[in-house]
Amino acid sequence: MQSKTNIDEMLAESFKALALKMPIDKITIKEITDGAGVIRPTFYNHFRDKYELLEWVIHREILEPIIPLMMKGQIKESLLRIFERLQENKKFYKKVVRLEGQHSCENIARQFIKEILYTFINEQTSEKKLAKRGLTTSLMAEYYAQSVAFLVIQWIKLDMSIAPEQMAELFEYITTHSMDEVIVEMK
Repeated sequence: MQSKTNIDEMLAESFKALALKMPIDKITIKEITDGAGVIRPTFYNHFRDKYELLEWVIHREILEPIIPLMMKGQIKESLLRIFERLQENKKFYKKVVRLEGQHSCENIARQFIKEILYTFINEQTSEKKLAKRGLTTSLMAEYYAQSVAFLVIQWIKLDMSIAPEQMAELFEYITTHSMDEVIVEMK
């Protein structure tokens, strides 16, 4: 008998292969299960729908590997890993980024990154120690998650033409300099 993780991986591989051939919103559960060599009810024992499977793929491939780095405060390294992993599966993620609405790549990434950042920020500080009134852990996590998700999506849409190292440096630069500083440097 196969383990839950093996079946999840088989379904994910089938889904990814299909996504390279057709729009994600046109992929059926039957096509996924046929490709994975399992019966349809098996899919529903593991995932609610193909979008939950997509979330699992993004979490497993992109976000899970960065959690240890984030928890150590290695933000730039985390971002570099995100960009490298996306580039390794460029064709798939170029298809994923076309999804819009509730199941968009940006929404999925933003939510996961927010959760990771929220945990990291909470471990590093406490609500009482935040310097500015109204600045909460949740607000900070949402702001930076939104920034990372936006940058990642734009990079994918630009065909990943900038090296992962440069993208990580760009994000670090943007987040460590005020808008005034950036404008002065651009003059």
